[in-house]
Amino acid sequence: MKSGFVNIFGRPNAGKSTLLNALMGEKLAIVSHKVQTTRHRIKAILNEKDYQIIFSDTPGIIKPEYKLHEKMMQSVKGALEDADVALLIVDINDNWDECDAIFSALKLRVPAVLVLNKVDRTNKERIMEAEAYFSAKPYVKKTVAISALTGINYKKFLQPILELLPEGQPFYEDDSISDLPEKFFVSELIREKIYEQAHDEIPYHTAVLIREFKEKETLTKIVADIIVHRETQKMILIGEKGTMIKKLGTSARLDIEAFLGRKVFLELFVKVKPKWRDNDLHLKEYGYGA
Repeated sequence: MKSGFVNIFGRPNAGKSTLLNALMGEKLAIVSHKVQTTRHRIKAILNEKDYQIIFSDTPGIIKPEYKLHEKMMQSVKGALEDADVALLIVDINDNWDECDAIFSALKLRVPAVLVLNKVDRTNKERIMEAEAYFSAKPYVKKTVAISALTGINYKKFLQPILELLPEGQPFYEDDSISDLPEKFFVSELIREKIYEQAHDEIPYHTAVLIREFKEKETLTKIVADIIVHRETQKMILIGEKGTMIKKLGTSARLDIEAFLGRKVFLELFVKVKPKWRDNDLHLKEYGYGA
């Protein structure tokens, strides 16, 4: 039996969350074309007869500018410490030298599979050049070229990972696909809608706090606070006569119902907490570390 932690690292927008979702066949990590969408480490458990792989999506590697960023980079550090295999994901159209600098700085102690992503957006020559470039790096054991968005060859992708994974007993005994509660995924789905529908800095200044999560006979009642920095951001998110918050709530509810597999009553409130991203108490309350 092969069993272990396979943790995904890369720059913002390299496709880490899209890859995790594709591997699991389930939307566990929210996705946006905007950078810094992922703020938490999300573990996804892939169970088969002869292996258990615990994949981890991690925040994109950035230079921290405030305490929320520091918490995000602590998630990356934690993932570095318990990895059995590292998946280093590169947008093939990015600057390879910059990616190499980031990966070298990780000082990996475990074997790495280099994943060249978004190969549907380039030509064969560039793919071959990228494979040659990264294969020569001392931290890379294998390279794989994929398009996480258009679909991956499951067996071909997992083969080099399984070769590098240690033998051992499963870490998780039940059929769970993640170690995180439903409430977490609900808050993330609401946050994803903010990334889709709000502009400028608002998504980056926003957190979501689930205040009520009650399963009733016919539906699940969810009450959530959307936290913003400023009163002007609150007014934008609510919109004229509540149009924005209503649209946001409707689209979030549909995704939450699809995820939970049951009817949902969703109530959203927008609250102003100035500078919450630099406040340890607020960060802890909103689920960003101890």
